[in-house]
Amino acid sequence: MKIAIIGAGWAGMSAAVTATQAGHTAIILEASQAIGGRARALKGILPNGETVLLDNGQHILIGAYTDTLELMQTVGVDPRIALFSQPMALLFPDGQGLQFPDWPTPLDALASILGARGWSMADKASLLRVALGWQLKRFQCAPLETVATLCKNCSPRVMAELIEPLCVSALNTPSARASAQVFLRVMQDALFGVQGGSRLLLPRLDLSELFPSAAARWVTQRGGRIRLGVRVSTVQPLGAQWQIEGEVFDAVIIATSSSESARILTRRAEAAPESIAFNIQAWADTADRLTFESITTVYAWAAQATLPHPMLALRSHEASPSQATMPAQFVFDRGQLGGPPGLLAFVVSASTGDRETLQAQVLNQAHAQLGLSLQAIQTVVEKRATFACTPGLQRPASLIAPGLFACGDYVTGPYPATLEGAVRSGIAAALACLRSEFDPARSE
Repeated sequence: MKIAIIGAGWAGMSAAVTATQAGHTAIILEASQAIGGRARALKGILPNGETVLLDNGQHILIGAYTDTLELMQTVGVDPRIALFSQPMALLFPDGQGLQFPDWPTPLDALASILGARGWSMADKASLLRVALGWQLKRFQCAPLETVATLCKNCSPRVMAELIEPLCVSALNTPSARASAQVFLRVMQDALFGVQGGSRLLLPRLDLSELFPSAAARWVTQRGGRIRLGVRVSTVQPLGAQWQIEGEVFDAVIIATSSSESARILTRRAEAAPESIAFNIQAWADTADRLTFESITTVYAWAAQATLPHPMLALRSHEASPSQATMPAQFVFDRGQLGGPPGLLAFVVSASTGDRETLQAQVLNQAHAQLGLSLQAIQTVVEKRATFACTPGLQRPASLIAPGLFACGDYVTGPYPATLEGAVRSGIAAALACLRSEFDPARSE
């Protein structure tokens, strides 16, 4: 098959690798001049004039990201070299918090709870009771339940120092609005399911080289093609095939953002045959109803700045009842992750406010909690970083019409908007596309 993949982000490149593995030809069409989508490299300049590679938002992976890790290896990226691996740790600058031992799952999680620094026995008991309840219910809950309701029996300290940071980092949605069912799926895989699933995997490479650029080289070496600077305006059915800008393909996988995918399809739905017009428009309408959360990453530098660990949790609510005054939940020492010494990355999940205000607040937070006077290097605000992962959310399906598919971290699946969610959706779309080749109904 000759398959068009629109978009060269993590989802699109995962689809391209999967299709290529099956012996088909992937043609990737990317509107920008860069590969990687919302998880890609960008350039920054330090005060001394040194050029550094940053990321369009600091990301982490965990051991439960099995499909991502497998595809990285497929395209020649060795996770043991590309990722700094350590047991899960949610430690604060004062040394309090959770530190997982290097034990089998789920003993590591149990030991970390029992040994949590700064927690009372009542705090620990509240979390153990709640976690036991998750297991007894097989990590299932009511469809409309929120994370805040799911964890209402946890102590205030556990909520502030564990549940809320985990929720906003995994779902990028505050616990009061976040889907409990999606949260439970992440907790099941990370803490209780996959062996080694809780391990923190911090990138040593920029996000482009971590997978999408390597995937692009791997695909082109096997006959695929990548065309940058190509903005697709619409896709057009042509019998059992599809046409894009005059070129005919056996199938199309749209791997752009939900809003861009809806734009492409809405223009086509008006002129599509009646047999598929309704499905195309319904898909586009579902994608258009998604709402979004922002993520802000503040890169800051000081000559001697360093952290005791590559990643630390920060207290967002400290010193004020308003989270906005100290907004960052995590900070990363890029100097310990292959970057220049003194460079730190502060992450504000579910961020609100303008760039300048957030940057100033984060610098103040760094001084108050880390004792560091830093100079801002670059602040990246991704206003539509992820969909709002709310209870009962209807996400668009992978199948749009016969021979026409979609992938992206927003497409229906068990995971929230994460790198693993994007990768899994790309694999699923490619496999569904390949199965359709042998489906007699496809040509009806």
